[in-house]
Amino acid sequence: MKTPPRRSKRVDQESETPKVTTPVALRTARKKKHCSKTRTVRVRPEYPLTRTTPEMKLMPPEFFQIDALDLAPRLLGKFLRRDNVVLRITEVEAYRPNDSACHGRFGNTPRTAPIFGSGGHAYVYLCYGLHMMLNIVADKDGVGAAVLIRSCSPVTGLETIKERRGQKTDKPVLLNGPGKVGQALGLSTEWSHHPLYSPGGLEVLDGGEDVEKVLVGPRVGIDYAFPQHVNALWRFAIADTPWISAPKNTLKPL
Repeated sequence: MKTPPRRSKRVDQESETPKVTTPVALRTARKKKHCSKTRTVRVRPEYPLTRTTPEMKLMPPEFFQIDALDLAPRLLGKFLRRDNVVLRITEVEAYRPNDSACHGRFGNTPRTAPIFGSGGHAYVYLCYGLHMMLNIVADKDGVGAAVLIRSCSPVTGLETIKERRGQKTDKPVLLNGPGKVGQALGLSTEWSHHPLYSPGGLEVLDGGEDVEKVLVGPRVGIDYAFPQHVNALWRFAIADTPWISAPKNTLKPL
């Protein structure tokens, strides 16, 4: 009597491979006879996005000429473009008139003059002598309000971003902070007063998709301000993205 041939187990590799939809590093285990090994699978971030640059339209001046507290969440999901670099805005903070954390509290000086311009212009200042901080001026001319861009995610121009940042990583640490955003865009204080609604240079663009889930929390690093301003929930971030800065535990669903 012949021994029937042994049937080999067929492994469907596609069904065992996890579908990755977020920029994270996954660890998978391959089981072998008498042993097991763990292998690190490195996954690149989600860029470029499915939308293409021609679909992005410049935001008009009137989009910016509203209260900073209203403008801040509306900037989430919008795009910043300079040369071949396009970033998606993922985290912002609002700074309003009569706000003890706003630069406008010093009055209209040579340094703060840009924040008193009309909404839609850039206000770039040097922080701690190291970091270029990009703010988008809000409201009408003379009000003195702006929105700080705290974090972004990369869309195009990754190699340029890495070169400007002096980093090799493509993880969120590349852009999770306002100084990192300014460096990635290659900004200096000379960009202050630049109209972000005009073609060329530095632009704010609409990608056609609204952000539905938003996190809110107190602003970062303003312990010098009055308590009511320290505790104000004027920090906004896109939920379900790793491309935001610390601290994350102070952010709650809106």
